[in-house]
Amino acid sequence: MASPTDGATAERPEPEDPHFMAMALALARRGLGRVAPNPAVGCVIVAEGRVVGRGWTQPGGRPHAETEALARAGAAARGGTAYVSLEPCAHHGRTPPCAEALVEAGIARVVTALRDPDPRVDGGGIARLREAGLRVTEGVGAVAAAAVNRGFLARIREGRPYVALKLASSLDGRIATPGGESRWITGPESRAWAHGLRARYDAIMVGSGTALADDPDLGCRLPGLADRSPVRIVVDRRLRLPLTSRLVATAATRPTWLVTAPGNDRTRLDGYRQAGVEVIETGDGHAELPSPAAVLAALAERGITRVLVEGGAHLAAALIGAHLVDRIYWFQAPFVIGGDGHPAVAGLALERLAEAFNLPLARQLRLGVDTLGIFDAMGLADVP
Repeated sequence: MASPTDGATAERPEPEDPHFMAMALALARRGLGRVAPNPAVGCVIVAEGRVVGRGWTQPGGRPHAETEALARAGAAARGGTAYVSLEPCAHHGRTPPCAEALVEAGIARVVTALRDPDPRVDGGGIARLREAGLRVTEGVGAVAAAAVNRGFLARIREGRPYVALKLASSLDGRIATPGGESRWITGPESRAWAHGLRARYDAIMVGSGTALADDPDLGCRLPGLADRSPVRIVVDRRLRLPLTSRLVATAATRPTWLVTAPGNDRTRLDGYRQAGVEVIETGDGHAELPSPAAVLAALAERGITRVLVEGGAHLAAALIGAHLVDRIYWFQAPFVIGGDGHPAVAGLALERLAEAFNLPLARQLRLGVDTLGIFDAMGLADVP
């Protein structure tokens, strides 16, 4: 596979390139949670030192960023420079290739951050641009671009989505009292921040224990963002999710998936399906939870690139134990519940500290009386 910066020396960056690429990346972030299975791409077209067109991948993945930017630029694009956060596509799909659109618009130069690892592209877009005589500079803002599209890159390269784990606990890592009281551990500021997160992910996933205890809705309840609610996923090996739960009751109007092991009662599975739930059977049917890797692979096959996991303790432990968590958002309230409370993460059966799962602390925030720690595999905190 081509490196993100292969060919970067063929055309040296100009001093203004990082500035305009940063603008393209800011536009790309607008698509997070709305464009799967496509990447979130931003494009800025500059002519004579000024921006004449801007675009980003639209909901559902079409139109692409380049098409949007070219439409806004019109004739002003001719002779200009296009800053694109990911290599323009070169294959025919539901729309013509973006590389071809840039050529036909008379763009003179293209600056990209990353090559697209999709086998249908992977250098083909760059090659088409150069064949047409366009000057191409690669690798500008590559690290930031890789962060924006970590989910897309993970799906293509690893066959799984990017995984973020959200935990809300007391200072001693408890999510409920011994009697099960859990609402609300954290304050309104933390809850609003968490709902903003939901709008940035393709899917939100919980275990059956959380679904039973909380009967959650798992939507984004911030004003004006209801349409940004992600696919709702419950991992439920034993089909404990009640057919009367809010998730099942609203499945006909909001995408709801149930991931379970094979071999369960067909009549009950049919009940979920009739309510509008998509049932995904994976794993060997013997473990307490389906294999975390198998669950994530099944989600990737269905186009999910970014998944936010909101509990419970056993699902969190399974993903952590398999080293399949890329980021942790840990909200902590300023009180202690004690060792007899319910833990945020179930047992990992570790014998040595060297075996502990470790992510660097990238950022810490104060949210009302709570604190939020963002732990990230890449050490980055600016991209949710």
